[in-house]
Amino acid sequence: MAVAAFAGACLVAVEAQPVLAAPPGIPSEATAQSQLNALTVRAQGSTSGYSRDLFPHWITISGTCNTREQALKRDGTSVVVDSSCAATSGRWYSPYDGATWYAASDVDSDHVVPLAEAWRSGASSWTTSRRQSFANDLTRPQLIAVTDNVNQAKGDQDPSTWQPPRTAYRCAYSKIWITVKYNWGLTLQSSEKSALHSILNTCSS
Repeated sequence: MAVAAFAGACLVAVEAQPVLAAPPGIPSEATAQSQLNALTVRAQGSTSGYSRDLFPHWITISGTCNTREQALKRDGTSVVVDSSCAATSGRWYSPYDGATWYAASDVDSDHVVPLAEAWRSGASSWTTSRRQSFANDLTRPQLIAVTDNVNQAKGDQDPSTWQPPRTAYRCAYSKIWITVKYNWGLTLQSSEKSALHSILNTCSS
């Protein structure tokens, strides 16, 4: 019993302090606020003509590794891949909901700013090449490994209607959303801007 209790305590300790892999380029609160102020507010566009195929992904990034596989390796811990770069083992902590997964099939590489949302916010006028770059952007914090069903629940919603269920991550999420839209020259609607302002006001740094 004592051994079991000790093992359980160790497991809790490990899960309570997950390795928090973070995508690159998350701005400070001050930078995010400045970028938010600079974004153009415009009525949301239509999804008419939208298709995920207009944002080609996943593309090969290095060797046999595509964008999703690169994001999984970056965001996971002790990730082992096979000769085709598919993850065969590892550990992934989803910042959206605080869950830890040990199979890559349980994890999605989420486009923080969804492709359909980008389409409605200006990407409908982009070239296919630019949309491909957006959909495979590993330079900015646009791709994050998260629990698959949480990503599916998010769908193509913006922060005015969906925020991560784990409230501790909402500040980082808002800063990521803002900097992606800012760096890609996308617009936002007034309700979206209000929601982002409210979240930023809760940030401590």
